[in-house]
Formats: sequence, structure tokens, C-alpha cells
Amino acid sequence: MYNRVILVGNLTRDVEIRYTPSGSAIGKVGIATNRKWKDQSGQQKEEVMFIDLTFFGRSAEIANQYLRKGSKVLVEGRLVLEQWTAQDGTKRSRHSVTVDNLQMLDRPGENSGQPQTNQNAPASAPRQPAQPSVPEIDIDEDEIPF
Repeated sequence: MYNRVILVGNLTRDVEIRYTPSGSAIGKVGIATNRKWKDQSGQQKEEVMFIDLTFFGRSAEIANQYLRKGSKVLVEGRLVLEQWTAQDGTKRSRHSVTVDNLQMLDRPGENSGQPQTNQNAPASAPRQPAQPSVPEIDIDEDEIPF
């Protein structure tokens, strides 16, 4: 089976990063994406979707360092079903996307100012510039159909 999700949208909050006991980073954030269409009467409609994202390892650290609430990103990953038992004993579940590839779509200096530093990160976590997972392509924003 094939499980692949590609989303373009804006982050709904700053990245929340935590570290496992072994030192691996896990980052969680939300993304908002929308679609616009006209209904049968010609009236403009809009649908907004809010999706939870999870980053692991170096991707989580890069996302935490360079992304902010409102940052525009393209993410590629897989859909996962998270299941747990709540404190009141009820079984809960939700879908989220585990991110494999991240592309930052904001232009340098837009929406973020300076890279964020996280005071909770262990001292051994090195900070290096982001390495894009997809080659940069020079595209005029007016040519993008969405």
C-alpha cells in the first residue's frame, strides 16, 4: 500500500520540541491549509483544515530553529493514527502526519526574523544551517496556481 501526504500551508503555532532519553528530538506543530471554490450558485466558499505534524531527529531541530507560527511550508510525509487512553479511561485517537521532507517556502527574513534558540535543548545538540531536502527552484510566486 502507498501512504503519502503532501501539504502546503502555514504553521498554526511555534514548534514544540522535546528530547527522548537517548537525545533524539521530536517536534510537534500544526499546519493550516485551505481550499477555495465556487458553489453551484457562484458563491465563493472556503474550507480550512488543521492538521498535526510530527518531526523527528534533525528535521525537528531544524524546524524548531527556523520556523515560527505563520511560516509557510511544504511537508511530505505519511498519515498515522495515534491512539491512547485518556485519564478518564476513554479510548482516544487522531490522525497526524509524520514528516519525512520539509521545504520552507518563506523568503529569507519573512515571518521569522532571527532563528529561534531553544533554552530546553541539551548543550550537545549542535546548531547547523538547514540543508534543503529538495533543490531550490526559482519560481515567480504569480505562477503558482494556489
